Amino acid sequence: MAQTSTTTGENTPAWPSRSWFPRPSTWTWFGFGLVLVVYADLAWRRRWMSDDGLIVLRTVRQILAGNGPVFNIGERVETNTSPLWTVVLSVLGLLPGVPLEWISVVTGLVFSVAGLFFGLDGARRLYQPLAFHGLAPAGALVVCALPPFRDFATSGLETGLITLWLGGTWWLLVRCVSTVDGPRTWPVALAAGLGPLVRPDLALFSGVALVALLVLSRPGLRGALGLVAVAAVLPLAYQVFRMGYYGLLMPNAALVKEASEANWARGWAYLVDLVQPYWLWLPLSVLAVAVATVLSAVDKTFAVLTAVPVLGAVLLSLYVIRVGGDFMHGRMLLPALFCLLLPVLALPLTRVTAVLLLVVGIWAIVAAGSLRPPYSAAPRAVGITDERAFWSRSTGHEHPVLADDYADYPSMPATLDAIRAVKGPAVLIQDYSTRRWYAYPTDRPYVTVAADSMGALGLLIPLETRLRDGYGLANPFAAHSTSLPNGRTGHQKWLPPVWELANSARLPIAEGGPVRAADVAAARLALDCPEIVAIDASVRDPLTAGRFADNLIGSFTRGSVRFPRVASVPVACG
Repeated sequence: MAQTSTTTGENTPAWPSRSWFPRPSTWTWFGFGLVLVVYADLAWRRRWMSDDGLIVLRTVRQILAGNGPVFNIGERVETNTSPLWTVVLSVLGLLPGVPLEWISVVTGLVFSVAGLFFGLDGARRLYQPLAFHGLAPAGALVVCALPPFRDFATSGLETGLITLWLGGTWWLLVRCVSTVDGPRTWPVALAAGLGPLVRPDLALFSGVALVALLVLSRPGLRGALGLVAVAAVLPLAYQVFRMGYYGLLMPNAALVKEASEANWARGWAYLVDLVQPYWLWLPLSVLAVAVATVLSAVDKTFAVLTAVPVLGAVLLSLYVIRVGGDFMHGRMLLPALFCLLLPVLALPLTRVTAVLLLVVGIWAIVAAGSLRPPYSAAPRAVGITDERAFWSRSTGHEHPVLADDYADYPSMPATLDAIRAVKGPAVLIQDYSTRRWYAYPTDRPYVTVAADSMGALGLLIPLETRLRDGYGLANPFAAHSTSLPNGRTGHQKWLPPVWELANSARLPIAEGGPVRAADVAAARLALDCPEIVAIDASVRDPLTAGRFADNLIGSFTRGSVRFPRVASVPVACG
């Protein structure tokens, strides 16, 4: 496939614009359209809203109410992992009369389908110089067949946005360097730079795409610096905002999940949990062989464009494996898998590839219909689980979308009744042995609820009620506590309710409840340590220019502060 490159007026290499470049045949586009409709239908049939997706929507509600990007009023904690997804939902949330849950579900579905379309057309453009008269949506069958792709398209999480960004960025890159009338290079750089705003780990793909753009466009030193600046301007602007507003270098979720620590064994088990149940090695191997059969030689442009998603997939998967994976089946590996599929989402159709693609088609039917992880029939809230199946069974709704659907979760009615029964400011904690709720007096002018699951509950209670979870997503103290030994992936932190009493309740605590007054007093002493007081101030003090500057400067060291989660363990104040 050796080709002679030409250049545009912008010094952008282009594959030759020759008359033998075939226009896509009607049936190629018909195949693309059919697979997009099938994927949209399959994802819609699995529509739902995850509890973690509802966490995002409470922040969106706070933004729309004028309280800023916070989970609790007056506490600047970044609970959402994807700033761009929060912005998208906040803008669409201005639509009158449409529940935020449905906006999130439908937007995620549209983004997922759009990302698959851009990936398909990117693959079409990639193979265009080979002059094949037809392409088949080969790798797209893998996307349609795997339940995690269908489930997380409408989960309320940023998966749909990730699919759109990955597919769209690669499409822009391929189009930029493969056609004479391709777009200017700066839009490609701008799109590539959005990765950290889509999700922080996607900065890995951003870096690969930007390097490929520089290699293929050869813009010179000044041009390269300009493209890097275009790519970095929005992420850097948000990073300064994060440091000054939230007081941390990284998203709070990274602190909660100890993303800097390595757990290769657990991460490998997470990879196997996705690959093994669906025999995923089979379609990926067949697709790789199919690519090899249509290539006689590979030029630089084709090699670089193919290397972008493949190298991105390797880096993203290695990162997920290193941090120990996740508790949601397949979710964190979907971006890496989609990257790996980008060059083979559509493949040239020949006599040889037709046979190989038939094998992929048969696998897709079997995988979509019967291949499942062993726990999908009885998912539990431990280890890796089928999150959609768990919430569907637990709430009694096949398609739990609205927060009201989650009100049917077995423990939710008692929780809501306890909160409604409070007539004034108080701190509510639960005795987990009896499931009974206790209210303690407080001098703070609001109700504070110490809870665990916080997504649906956060939408079912007033925005003025503060919800502080033991996991640390909305609780800065818990985020800075030490991890649980062998804690569940994604739930490494758990700060007992005694700490919330020490923080918010009126002291001393009366005996006879689910906590000991001595433990509350010990926790109170720990919270008086200067490092922890500084964390509290970074979150709760009014956001003046001085506080913004202090937060920004302190963010370089604040993320390293840890204290024992057990109140009886003495805390050495620095």
